[in-house]
Amino acid sequence: MKKLIENQKGIIFDLDGTLLDSMGIWKKIDIDFLGKRGFEVPGDYQAAITPLGARAAAVYTIERFGLTDETPESLMEEWMEMAYEAYSDRLELKPFAYETVKSYYEQGMKIGIASSSDYRLVKAAVDKNGLSGYIKTIVTSADVSRGKGFPDIYLECSRRLGLEPSECVVFEDIIEGIRGAKKGRFFTVGVEEPANASTKQDVMWEADLFISSFREL
Repeated sequence: MKKLIENQKGIIFDLDGTLLDSMGIWKKIDIDFLGKRGFEVPGDYQAAITPLGARAAAVYTIERFGLTDETPESLMEEWMEMAYEAYSDRLELKPFAYETVKSYYEQGMKIGIASSSDYRLVKAAVDKNGLSGYIKTIVTSADVSRGKGFPDIYLECSRRLGLEPSECVVFEDIIEGIRGAKKGRFFTVGVEEPANASTKQDVMWEADLFISSFREL
């Protein structure tokens, strides 16, 4: 890995499922949120909303479940209340994620985060896990017009880092993220996430490099 990125100057990390072991909390939020409204969580629901930003996910949820008496803003606020305590106080980084970020920072890399989660959640997790001194910029789906199936969020992150896409490596756990980053001509590293087992083979085939753990780096 070090040899592959010798000529690179920037690292762009996804947060949920890549650096942060957080997919379980979102599964619980989905169960509680939809259960309160009398629905079970469909098997494809989390995969459908994961690449989206919070507002797009809220719009999708309202349309899919016919929640016509609710607004995207009310859903987003409810999700925020359910998630903030976990992000600011309980969720931990994946094994060796901290050491990886610190190592790349010490090598002189510019580091950014590109996340579909709300900025407040990303910032809370970054601060809680001691990464704030290493992260130059945080970009969320709210900062761009399209979700992670497109290159927009990674292009905005590289722009804020002052780098060209060809100078950056993108770490992602979802296939939409890998595909979006590759459309932007970034070097991509797929990170295994058990919650995404159904698309693991796709990530392995389409990413430029695949790791099961940051220990491998």
